[in-house]
Amino acid sequence: MTRVWQWNRPVTVREVLEDLQRERSIAYTTVMTVMDNLHQKGWVRREVDGRAYRYTAVSTRAAYSAALMNEAWSRSDNPAAALVAFFGMMSPEQREALQDAVRMVSPNPVDNSADNPAGGPTGNPEGDPPEPTAGAAEVTTPADDTESESGR
Repeated sequence: MTRVWQWNRPVTVREVLEDLQRERSIAYTTVMTVMDNLHQKGWVRREVDGRAYRYTAVSTRAAYSAALMNEAWSRSDNPAAALVAFFGMMSPEQREALQDAVRMVSPNPVDNSADNPAGGPTGNPEGDPPEPTAGAAEVTTPADDTESESGR
């Protein structure tokens, strides 16, 4: 999978084999079996190209890593303790990346109203949430969607 993710394009067994053989001796049939197993598990899709298959990753490495973390976390009998232990293992760079990620997914900034005499996080005295900005995604519910699926 590492090669498929690195190259970010459809790859053949031969290409993966030649790249791996730079590091170690490995048989064509071994790589072919692994690629077929990845296909059977749904990690890659494949298309016929002449007499060979071209394999493409179904998801990104980041999405795969996130799914693994989510699965491990959901199996914990104490998710909060698991997170604390996980955060304790992080390097300063990883913690900074985590803080950046939290900022990207947080819908509103952290409420620092105690530090902000003007009111809530938006600076207005009522503490109302800010108005949507230009470019903000509009959310539609199925009830709002009057256009039929076939009309799209």
